[in-house]
Amino acid sequence: MLIEWFTPSVQHVFELVGIFFFAISGALLGVRKNFDVFGMAVLAEATALGGGVFRDLVIGAVPPIAFTDLGYFFTPLIATLIVFFLHPEVERITGAVGVFDAAGLGLFCVMGTMKAHDHGLGLTSSVTLGLVTAVGGGVLRDVLAHEVPSLLRWDRDLYAVPAIVGASIAALLIHYDALTGATSALAATTAFIVRLLAMRFGWRAPRAWNRRSTAAEEV
Repeated sequence: MLIEWFTPSVQHVFELVGIFFFAISGALLGVRKNFDVFGMAVLAEATALGGGVFRDLVIGAVPPIAFTDLGYFFTPLIATLIVFFLHPEVERITGAVGVFDAAGLGLFCVMGTMKAHDHGLGLTSSVTLGLVTAVGGGVLRDVLAHEVPSLLRWDRDLYAVPAIVGASIAALLIHYDALTGATSALAATTAFIVRLLAMRFGWRAPRAWNRRSTAAEEV
Protein backbone atom coordinates (compact mmCIF):
# COMPACT_ATOMS: atom_id res chain seq x y z
CA MET A 1 0.00 0.00 0.00
CA LEU A 2 1.30 3.44 -0.92
CA ILE A 3 1.18 6.45 1.33
CA GLU A 4 -1.97 8.18 0.18
CA TRP A 5 -0.80 11.74 0.67
CA PHE A 6 1.96 11.57 -1.96
CA THR A 7 2.58 9.96 -5.31
CA PRO A 8 5.13 7.13 -5.18
CA SER A 9 7.68 9.26 -7.01
CA VAL A 10 7.42 12.14 -4.53
CA GLN A 11 7.64 9.75 -1.59
CA HIS A 12 10.70 8.14 -3.16
CA VAL A 13 12.43 11.50 -3.60
CA PHE A 14 11.76 12.48 0.03
CA GLU A 15 13.16 9.22 1.33
CA LEU A 16 16.28 9.44 -0.86
CA VAL A 17 16.90 13.00 0.36
CA GLY A 18 16.68 11.81 3.97
CA ILE A 19 18.96 8.87 3.20
CA PHE A 20 21.49 11.20 1.60
CA PHE A 21 21.53 13.56 4.60
CA PHE A 22 21.98 10.73 7.09
CA ALA A 23 24.63 9.08 4.92
CA ILE A 24 26.60 12.34 4.79
CA SER A 25 26.59 12.50 8.58
CA GLY A 26 27.73 8.87 8.83
CA ALA A 27 30.54 9.30 6.33
CA LEU A 28 31.69 12.51 8.03
CA LEU A 29 31.85 10.71 11.35
CA GLY A 30 33.99 8.11 9.61
CA VAL A 31 36.40 10.88 8.56
CA ARG A 32 36.52 12.23 12.12
CA LYS A 33 37.23 8.72 13.43
CA ASN A 34 40.00 8.29 10.81
CA PHE A 35 38.24 5.35 9.10
CA ASP A 36 39.19 4.29 5.60
CA VAL A 37 36.78 4.60 2.70
CA PHE A 38 35.20 1.22 3.43
CA GLY A 39 34.60 2.18 7.05
CA MET A 40 33.10 5.48 5.91
CA ALA A 41 30.74 3.58 3.57
CA VAL A 42 29.68 1.19 6.35
CA LEU A 43 28.82 4.10 8.65
CA ALA A 44 27.00 5.87 5.82
CA GLU A 45 24.90 2.81 4.98
CA ALA A 46 24.13 2.03 8.63
CA THR A 47 23.17 5.61 9.44
CA ALA A 48 21.01 6.04 6.36
CA LEU A 49 19.19 2.70 6.38
CA GLY A 50 19.26 1.33 9.94
CA GLY A 51 16.14 3.04 11.27
CA GLY A 52 14.11 2.42 8.12
CA VAL A 53 14.98 -1.27 8.03
CA PHE A 54 13.86 -1.69 11.64
CA ARG A 55 10.61 0.17 10.92
CA ASP A 56 9.85 -1.97 7.88
CA LEU A 57 10.46 -5.17 9.84
CA VAL A 58 8.09 -4.03 12.60
CA ILE A 59 5.25 -3.06 10.25
CA GLY A 60 5.73 -6.19 8.12
CA ALA A 61 6.93 -4.40 4.98
CA VAL A 62 9.31 -7.21 4.04
CA PRO A 63 11.73 -7.46 2.52
CA PRO A 64 12.63 -3.92 3.65
CA ILE A 65 12.71 -1.45 0.81
CA ALA A 66 16.41 -0.87 1.45
CA PHE A 67 16.99 -4.36 0.03
CA THR A 68 14.69 -4.08 -2.96
CA ASP A 69 15.47 -0.59 -4.30
CA LEU A 70 19.05 -0.08 -5.47
CA GLY A 71 18.64 3.66 -5.05
CA TYR A 72 18.49 3.19 -1.31
CA PHE A 73 21.75 1.25 -1.38
CA PHE A 74 23.72 3.42 -3.80
CA THR A 75 22.73 6.83 -2.39
CA PRO A 76 24.87 6.33 0.75
CA LEU A 77 27.76 5.22 -1.46
CA ILE A 78 27.46 8.42 -3.50
CA ALA A 79 27.40 10.42 -0.28
CA THR A 80 30.51 8.56 0.87
CA LEU A 81 32.39 9.48 -2.31
CA ILE A 82 31.39 13.13 -1.95
CA VAL A 83 32.65 13.20 1.62
CA PHE A 84 35.79 11.25 0.69
CA PHE A 85 36.88 13.88 -1.82
CA LEU A 86 35.22 17.06 -0.53
CA HIS A 87 34.99 16.77 3.24
CA PRO A 88 35.48 20.08 5.12
CA GLU A 89 38.48 20.92 7.23
CA VAL A 90 38.92 18.73 10.28
CA GLU A 91 37.92 21.47 12.71
CA ARG A 92 34.59 21.90 10.93
CA ILE A 93 33.63 18.24 10.67
CA THR A 94 31.80 18.03 14.00
CA GLY A 95 29.51 20.92 13.10
CA ALA A 96 28.84 19.50 9.65
CA VAL A 97 27.93 16.11 11.10
CA GLY A 98 25.39 17.77 13.38
CA VAL A 99 23.72 19.81 10.66
CA PHE A 100 23.37 16.93 8.22
CA ASP A 101 22.21 14.61 10.99
CA ALA A 102 19.56 17.17 12.04
CA ALA A 103 18.29 17.40 8.47
CA GLY A 104 17.97 13.63 8.21
CA LEU A 105 16.32 13.51 11.62
CA GLY A 106 13.63 15.94 10.50
CA LEU A 107 12.85 14.17 7.25
CA PHE A 108 12.85 10.63 8.65
CA CYS A 109 10.71 11.26 11.73
CA VAL A 110 7.93 12.57 9.47
CA MET A 111 8.28 9.95 6.71
CA GLY A 112 8.52 7.15 9.28
CA THR A 113 5.35 8.30 11.03
CA MET A 114 3.47 8.50 7.75
CA LYS A 115 4.58 5.07 6.56
CA ALA A 116 3.74 3.42 9.88
CA HIS A 117 0.25 4.94 9.86
CA ASP A 118 -0.20 3.93 6.23
CA HIS A 119 0.40 0.30 7.30
CA GLY A 120 -2.40 0.38 9.84
CA LEU A 121 -0.75 1.51 13.08
CA GLY A 122 -2.46 3.97 15.40
CA LEU A 123 -1.15 7.48 15.86
CA THR A 124 0.82 6.76 19.05
CA SER A 125 2.51 3.71 17.54
CA SER A 126 3.16 5.65 14.34
CA VAL A 127 4.90 8.43 16.30
CA THR A 128 7.01 5.79 18.07
CA LEU A 129 8.12 4.25 14.78
CA GLY A 130 8.69 7.72 13.36
CA LEU A 131 11.08 8.30 16.24
CA VAL A 132 12.79 4.95 15.68
CA THR A 133 13.12 5.66 11.96
CA ALA A 134 14.81 8.96 12.74
CA VAL A 135 17.18 7.91 15.51
CA GLY A 136 17.79 4.20 14.81
CA GLY A 137 20.44 4.76 12.17
CA GLY A 138 22.27 7.29 14.32
CA VAL A 139 22.32 4.88 17.24
CA LEU A 140 23.72 2.13 15.01
CA ARG A 141 26.29 4.56 13.58
CA ASP A 142 27.54 5.54 17.04
CA VAL A 143 27.76 1.92 18.18
CA LEU A 144 29.79 0.97 15.11
CA ALA A 145 32.06 3.97 15.71
CA HIS A 146 32.63 2.88 19.33
CA GLU A 147 30.75 5.83 20.82
CA VAL A 148 27.96 5.90 23.37
CA PRO A 149 24.88 6.80 21.28
CA SER A 150 23.95 10.46 21.57
CA LEU A 151 20.42 9.31 22.36
CA LEU A 152 21.64 7.93 25.70
CA ARG A 153 24.08 10.65 26.72
CA TRP A 154 22.93 13.12 29.37
CA ASP A 155 25.71 15.50 28.34
CA ARG A 156 24.56 15.71 24.71
CA ASP A 157 22.04 18.13 23.31
CA LEU A 158 18.43 17.02 22.80
CA TYR A 159 18.28 14.41 20.04
CA ALA A 160 15.17 12.29 20.47
CA VAL A 161 12.94 15.21 21.51
CA PRO A 162 13.16 17.04 18.14
CA ALA A 163 12.22 13.78 16.39
CA ILE A 164 9.28 13.31 18.75
CA VAL A 165 8.16 16.87 18.00
CA GLY A 166 8.30 16.33 14.23
CA ALA A 167 6.61 12.93 14.42
CA SER A 168 3.88 14.27 16.71
CA ILE A 169 3.16 17.17 14.38
CA ALA A 170 2.88 14.72 11.49
CA ALA A 171 0.50 12.55 13.53
CA LEU A 172 -1.69 15.55 14.39
CA LEU A 173 -1.78 16.55 10.73
CA ILE A 174 -2.89 13.02 9.85
CA HIS A 175 -5.54 13.06 12.59
CA TYR A 176 -7.02 16.34 11.36
CA ASP A 177 -6.69 15.35 7.70
CA ALA A 178 -4.35 18.29 7.10
CA LEU A 179 -1.28 16.44 5.85
CA THR A 180 0.00 17.79 2.54
CA GLY A 181 3.40 18.20 0.97
CA ALA A 182 3.70 21.67 2.48
CA THR A 183 2.56 20.74 5.99
CA SER A 184 4.74 17.62 6.11
CA ALA A 185 7.71 19.78 5.07
CA LEU A 186 6.78 22.16 7.89
CA ALA A 187 6.78 19.27 10.38
CA ALA A 188 10.20 18.10 9.17
CA THR A 189 11.56 21.65 9.26
CA THR A 190 10.28 22.13 12.80
CA ALA A 191 12.14 19.03 13.99
CA PHE A 192 15.26 20.22 12.14
CA ILE A 193 15.10 23.69 13.72
CA VAL A 194 14.48 22.33 17.23
CA ARG A 195 17.51 20.09 16.86
CA LEU A 196 19.68 22.97 15.61
CA LEU A 197 18.49 25.19 18.48
CA ALA A 198 19.31 22.42 20.95
CA MET A 199 22.80 22.21 19.47
CA ARG A 200 23.22 25.99 19.48
CA PHE A 201 22.01 26.65 23.02
CA GLY A 202 22.97 23.36 24.66
CA TRP A 203 19.44 22.22 25.51
CA ARG A 204 19.51 18.94 27.42
CA ALA A 205 17.01 16.66 29.07
CA PRO A 206 17.01 16.68 32.89
CA ARG A 207 18.52 13.84 34.85
CA ALA A 208 16.94 12.13 37.87
CA TRP A 209 15.55 14.53 40.48
CA ASN A 210 17.79 14.87 43.56
CA ARG A 211 20.41 12.71 41.88
CA ARG A 212 23.10 11.60 44.35
CA SER A 213 25.02 9.07 42.27
CA THR A 214 28.73 8.83 43.07
CA ALA A 215 29.55 7.37 39.67
CA ALA A 216 32.24 9.25 37.83
CA GLU A 217 31.02 11.55 35.09
CA GLU A 218 31.85 10.37 31.58
CA VAL A 219 33.93 12.85 29.63
